[in-house]
Amino acid sequence: MAKSTKGRMTAKSEGAGWGEFELLRRLTEAPGVPGREERIREIVLEETRGMWDETRVDNMGNLICTKRAAKGRGTSPRVMLACHMDEIGFYVRFIEESGHLRVVNVGGFDTRNLFARRVLVQGRKDLVGVMNPAGRPVHMASDEEKRKIPEVREFVVDLFLPRARVAELVEIGDPVTLLQTTEQVGDAICGKAMDNRVALWTAIHALRKVGDKSRYDVHFVACVQEEVGLRGAGTAAFSVEPDIGIAIDTTLCCDTPGISRDDAVTTFGGGVGIKVLDGASISHRGLFDEFVKVARAKKIKHQLEVLPRGGTDAGAVQRARGGSRAITLSVPTRYIHTVTEAIHRDDARAAVNLLAAWLTA
Repeated sequence: MAKSTKGRMTAKSEGAGWGEFELLRRLTEAPGVPGREERIREIVLEETRGMWDETRVDNMGNLICTKRAAKGRGTSPRVMLACHMDEIGFYVRFIEESGHLRVVNVGGFDTRNLFARRVLVQGRKDLVGVMNPAGRPVHMASDEEKRKIPEVREFVVDLFLPRARVAELVEIGDPVTLLQTTEQVGDAICGKAMDNRVALWTAIHALRKVGDKSRYDVHFVACVQEEVGLRGAGTAAFSVEPDIGIAIDTTLCCDTPGISRDDAVTTFGGGVGIKVLDGASISHRGLFDEFVKVARAKKIKHQLEVLPRGGTDAGAVQRARGGSRAITLSVPTRYIHTVTEAIHRDDARAAVNLLAAWLTA
């Protein structure tokens, strides 16, 4: 099991009242930048032991778990569930003479959210540091400096150690993640890396609900490196060669002040998102119609989603080999790519129920 952040949960979050969402808490609090997803993979393997007919890890690090259909084993249509496990983060690129670390980002950050953040550096041991932009503090900064939004390359991580000690513990290429506990806030589960650890949670819970009743051979894939270009899903789909590809991911939920309703994309508490299109894929119309029909028949709360920019692993899965029918099921998420990503518990449950109902319809 991952050892990185287990000891850093708050007394409030530890154990009490998490129930079905305890796995989501564990997944979101653990670190896993693109290319270094091994701790997430370990949690998934531990959590799902005994669920699969086959498991393997491919050369890129994708975890591919297969559950055969009860009938027609090996001849049923192949469904790939693409659930990326990486989170946006950083790699160490330089160590200053002062011992401060310079980093390069892997994934898209709004740097306005990076001021005064605690971070975890996965060096020879796990180290907690503080991230801030280099330069003069607010008490000394000019008006122009105060207005400036720094770039990622201007930020430094302070470990509060002499350079010699830092050099013993940290190397160029060590991963850095934002450090945040996951909390229950109102109707929400709130923390970092809901994008896209909630997908792993969704698929695992849906497949537990399905048990041996699936009409399909299901290939659950915990994908790597989605945040840097849908990389892992493409190679996994080439190997699995699915007939149907279902990406499970977060989507924008901008139903907050300062944004017009037509730009909201989804509504918090409005149900699972059934994607029409995004910047990487257009959902297969027949598959889209199937999911809508099941949602309506089973009275599963859902909403139709059009995301003008951004994309999911469906874009890579549908183009692998000869192509596949592909769609994305989305969990609406407020404040994506921050440490306060928030999902409504009922929306996550709706995603579980819709996926399970479709697999057995």
